[in-house]
Amino acid sequence: MISSANAIIAQSGGPTAVINNSVAGVFDAWYKNTAGGRLYAGISGIKGILEGHILDLAAQEKSVLAGLKYTPGAGLFSCRYKLGEGDSQKLLKTFKKLNIRFFFYNGGNDSMDTAHKIAEAAKDNGWEMYIIGIPKTIDNDLPYTDHTPGYGSAAKYIAATVRETGIDLESVFTKNKVTILEAMGRNTGWLTAAGALAKRREDEAPHLLYLPEVPFSYQLFLEDVEEVYKQLGYCYVVVSEGLADADGNYIAAAPTTDAFGHRQLSGAGEKLKNMVETELGLKARCNTLGTTQRAAMHFASRTDANEAYMTGQAAVMYALAGKSRLMVTINRLSQEPYSSAAGEIGLEKTANIERKLPLEWINKKGNYITNEFISYARPLIEGEVDIPIQNGLPDYVKLDMNKGKVML
Repeated sequence: MISSANAIIAQSGGPTAVINNSVAGVFDAWYKNTAGGRLYAGISGIKGILEGHILDLAAQEKSVLAGLKYTPGAGLFSCRYKLGEGDSQKLLKTFKKLNIRFFFYNGGNDSMDTAHKIAEAAKDNGWEMYIIGIPKTIDNDLPYTDHTPGYGSAAKYIAATVRETGIDLESVFTKNKVTILEAMGRNTGWLTAAGALAKRREDEAPHLLYLPEVPFSYQLFLEDVEEVYKQLGYCYVVVSEGLADADGNYIAAAPTTDAFGHRQLSGAGEKLKNMVETELGLKARCNTLGTTQRAAMHFASRTDANEAYMTGQAAVMYALAGKSRLMVTINRLSQEPYSSAAGEIGLEKTANIERKLPLEWINKKGNYITNEFISYARPLIEGEVDIPIQNGLPDYVKLDMNKGKVML
């Protein structure tokens, strides 16, 4: 094991409500179990490190670092950046200059691929490093882990939103009532499925769920909505932003792509709302949650926050034990009562791989989920996070970008 070496942590991709709990876990575990090594933060992910935006986290106020546990958004700032030619060499030059031998990357599918590429570059250049991926994504689509930090809180928020807006829909006396809620989820339906957690009675919202795992049919959708409406006098639908037809074409997507070639998705709910009004003659409303799903720390899951912190701690302990080139996983130990523990999987197995919602958890008609999903997801939304309130609103924290600034 390398002695007196330094470490760096960075965040990448879309934030979650609990992403900063993982940073807090890394910080606490690092300074509890090492002697003298500094823990740096790459501000704005890999892109920030390449541009020299690095902080020494020890220079931050202790109250701010503790406050990360209840603050949403990427506390270290994030990016969506794909490594280009020469970037790995530039990163290694910075790592060598600061004697960084430990790299913790907190992100999703693309981030694990980036971490794997950096590990390969370090090996090829003879620079001994311990590189650990810390999972996060509200989409819950990382493989080889029971679930990902961030999903439980987003699922809790979506389910609560469905219950509240479902009650609103039912209570307003109008002739025509259809609500469509659009949830995030590019190619997987984990978030959309979470809407089902809101249902306590057969007539309660949601009544229909449409997931990317099942090819979408406009005709069957209209038939389903009409059938529910005739039975109840209203209909509540949750759809994934990434719905695609039998040919694999998204029903609503912009022509532009991000750095990793992903199409920009938007408008599935609005398109279906217009179709309901045009084809069925029913007045409809579309609610698009957008980034509220991943930013709602005010109703985050305590289970989720605790597990995000656990993965950060585990990343440090694995690295200090001499392990590298792996991603921390969450293993479900028991269901009743629910318990979990950290595990590990090689980075090369996780990079650019999406985990779909199991088809056996979707009903035969393809418009709802089964009780197996409910049993899986229910424990992940349990508990609430205590948040300090000032003047009636959450009192979140922010790192001071002028404290501990590293000059390269």
